[in-house]
Amino acid sequence: MHDSWKPFLKSEFDKPYFKELSKFLHQAYETKTIYPKKSLVFSAFATDLNEVKVVILGQDPYHTPGAAHGLAFSVPDTAPIPPSLVNIYKEIDNDIGHHKNATGNLRNWQNQGVLLLNTVLTVEAHKAGSHRGKGWETFTTEVIKYLNETRPHLVFILWGRDARNKKSLIDAKKHLILESPHPSPLSAYNGFFGNHHFSKTNEFLKAHDMNIIEW
Repeated sequence: MHDSWKPFLKSEFDKPYFKELSKFLHQAYETKTIYPKKSLVFSAFATDLNEVKVVILGQDPYHTPGAAHGLAFSVPDTAPIPPSLVNIYKEIDNDIGHHKNATGNLRNWQNQGVLLLNTVLTVEAHKAGSHRGKGWETFTTEVIKYLNETRPHLVFILWGRDARNKKSLIDAKKHLILESPHPSPLSAYNGFFGNHHFSKTNEFLKAHDMNIIEW
């Protein structure tokens, strides 16, 4: 994780809820197959806090082997592109032209100041949502509150119910909030397609004299 996050993260790690979460995770990693691997759980926080411009909030990590690597919606270069990300790329293509990525790895977005954060950061293999209610939601609520308070003119992109539940934490007078159904094939046609979130993000960044994201 980037040094800029360390004061915030240390304060959270010392709280009772996170100590309970840590106990749960220690046992889970010892006894079950959990994704992503331990060293990648906090990969999203490799983004320099002072460079964050956009926050994309997802649900929980991919629960199939070789997919989750700590960034919401992203997979390693060698992994097949998941259906949700296929739909994200389709919306980029329809919204602003051809997407820039040859694989499903979104690290180049991260390098441009996009925080790719799930609301829950771990999952048991083949059991979607299995680590909900264990403490991660409290942690990511605190992350959103911290970003809302400390950073100016962010774009918060909230896809799906879990992400949209964080909307009340964000000051809409200070930041841009973009929300829609999740890009999953189960919901993409209910309002994800055609949301124009990528062009709207870049218009907001331009208006505040920031470099646009090369999606």
